[in-house]
Amino acid sequence: MIKLTVNGTVRAVDVENDTPLLWVLREQIGLTGTKYGCGIAQCGACSVHVNGEVRRSCSIPVGSIKPADRIVTIEGLSATASHPVQRAWDELDVPQCGYCQSGQIMAAAALLAHKPHPSDQDIDQAMTNICRCGTYQRIRAAVKLAAARRAGVAS
Repeated sequence: MIKLTVNGTVRAVDVENDTPLLWVLREQIGLTGTKYGCGIAQCGACSVHVNGEVRRSCSIPVGSIKPADRIVTIEGLSATASHPVQRAWDELDVPQCGYCQSGQIMAAAALLAHKPHPSDQDIDQAMTNICRCGTYQRIRAAVKLAAARRAGVAS
């Protein structure tokens, strides 16, 4: 049994150590907001936070996670979808097909947690997730709106 702390809850899962965290989250725990995209940590659809850092869960063997590590999925970002990034995403209609958006939101939330006032260059460096629909301009605008709201500049 492997113990994981996911969205504030300790979970025990019976899987092999080399099972990717993504599959444990989706198949063992039932948190399907984290998506499978490429399986090689390139697209970012599987992005989650591990100890506050954005990580691509398809490439993390669950056995490398310590019980004290804090994993946050899109479901744990905000139970009411009231996180500033989620609100900005909704207000600006960022998603087109929506498949990559949970990973995009997790990357943006991690960025704003570390850089509350990101520059365009900061956004470009942090937002490396792939959006096949090409909503990058709306993604950038939503990151900026969320940053402004966190700073109390926008309503």
